[in-house]
Amino acid sequence: MAVVKAREADINMLARLLRAEAEGEGQQGMLMVGNVGINRIRANCSDFKGIRTIPQMIHQPHAFEAVTHGYFYQAAREKEKSLARRAVNGHRLWPAKFSLWYFRPTGDCPATWYDQPFVGRHKLHCFYEPTAAECENVYNTF
Repeated sequence: MAVVKAREADINMLARLLRAEAEGEGQQGMLMVGNVGINRIRANCSDFKGIRTIPQMIHQPHAFEAVTHGYFYQAAREKEKSLARRAVNGHRLWPAKFSLWYFRPTGDCPATWYDQPFVGRHKLHCFYEPTAAECENVYNTF
């Protein structure tokens, strides 16, 4: 059962984002990118207040570097569509389970990102989840 509303066009858009942001991280890494996106829609806190749809989340200014590159605009593939559906259906993996941010540094993961603590790394991506004081709601969405 979907945890956010998603039309087929939304699944396609999310699938394109997963590939463009994390194809090199494998299926697990792409699913984690989906986790962060779905968390941003459901949490309604911090920089993500009022984000309620997949298109709003993906096209939020400065949210994802991938939308500025042509690779994001290529057609979605079935493998990534399946991962997008899993994310929309609430399948979450640590360290992205409650994360609202991730990024790929050139070296070690910083202890904080946007003043939020580092919670774990998957391959080259570092994940950061908000504190309960910053965004208690992210911990109450499932």
